[in-house]
Parts: sequence; structure tokens; C-alpha cells
Amino acid sequence: MSGTKLYEGKAKILFTTDDPNILLSRYKDDATAFNALKKGTIANKGEMNCAIASHIFQYLETQGIATHFIKQISPNEMQVAAVKILAIEVVVRNIAAGSICKRLGIAQGQPLKHPLVEFFYKNDDLGDPLITDAHVAMLDLATPEEVAQLKQLALDINKHLQAFFDRCNLILVDFKVEIGVNASGKLLLADEISPDTCRLWDKTINDPKDRIMDKDRFRQDLGNIAEAYQEVMKRVLAT
Repeated sequence: MSGTKLYEGKAKILFTTDDPNILLSRYKDDATAFNALKKGTIANKGEMNCAIASHIFQYLETQGIATHFIKQISPNEMQVAAVKILAIEVVVRNIAAGSICKRLGIAQGQPLKHPLVEFFYKNDDLGDPLITDAHVAMLDLATPEEVAQLKQLALDINKHLQAFFDRCNLILVDFKVEIGVNASGKLLLADEISPDTCRLWDKTINDPKDRIMDKDRFRQDLGNIAEAYQEVMKRVLAT
């Protein structure tokens, strides 16, 4: 049973439960882009993302990645460990796409020599700006030890997700994660892993637009958004 609503974000609502160490995360069908300047709804997105995230969290746990996931309790709800989310959005890029192309003039679709880890300040009013390690220290967002852990954790998650999505016939272009700290001070992968948070391209399709299987279909008004999410879910659950 869900209790008091603690927080409502763009894609999920968090509720208390009878156990103060456990929260209920309810996934929504709402879709947003460009810092919520564009808003819409994707049919059954909440259920699809909840199923995808649940499956991937469990996979990552088997690979030694600690997550906040406890169990899925309904089609669009999961129990998660209560954590304090760091105000740092961690992005890992394997192929150039999105904002990095605009910032650095890199061609869309250019493979990067090495996975790139970037930090963004989680602040909607500021538009989640890109920040450096020095900014993290200045803003007291994390300790130097935590920054090092975040980078290594992000690269470890990337390695396992690349292998997983490859088996799904999907290319992991980039993804963003949020990291939480539990009561013991341990860093846990939180939030979700889904087509909302990953850029995924179909390995079997060459057309730059037709191969997109993620929220870029919503951002770019490409159509067939729910169908792409449905196909990702089908492949993830079968892997």
C-alpha cells in the first residue's frame, strides 16, 4: 500500500510505505522533453518503463551493480530502497548524439573513442547545466571520493548495459542515471533505466530516424513512440 506522496517528478511519483526504508515508485505515462518545455503522453509508457527498468535492475544486480530496486508489485509500480538522490545527473556517451553535438560540433552518430562520462547539475530552474569536478566540489554536491566512485560506477553500468542491449539487437548510444546514497552511505543506482533515459538504436535498421527506439521519437515528433517502447520491452523481457 502506498502512503504519503513524497515527490512527483516528470515520469514517476514516490510514496512512503509502512517501512521508512522502503518507498513505492509509481511510473507515469507523462512524457516531457527540453526541460519540460514540451509535454505529452505516451500510451502505457508507465507500465512499459516499469517492466523494462525492473528487468534491467535485476540484471545489473546479477552483475554486481547495487541498485535501489526491491521488487515490482504492479504493472506500473515497484518498491525501492529509500535513498538520498545526489544532485548530479550522470551521463555516459558511447556515440555522439543530442546536446554534445550542439556543444562541440561533433557529427550525430560519430562513435567516441572511449565512453565519455559527463556530470550535469540537477536543477530545473537552471536547465540542468553541464558541470565539472571543480563545480561539484564548489557546490558541495559530492566528495572527491564519491566523484571517483560515480565515474567508475557509470563506466561499469555502461559496460553491462552495452552487453545486455547488444543481445537485444539494440545499440546503446548514451544514457543518464541518477545515484542515491542509502543510510549506510553506499551509492546505489536509482531512478530508472528505460527508453526515457537511454538512447537506443535498432541494430538491424540503417535509416537514422527509423532506427530510433527511445524518447527521441517524442522529442523529434517521429511518430510510433509507443510502438518503439513496446518493441524495446519485448526484447528486454526476452533477454
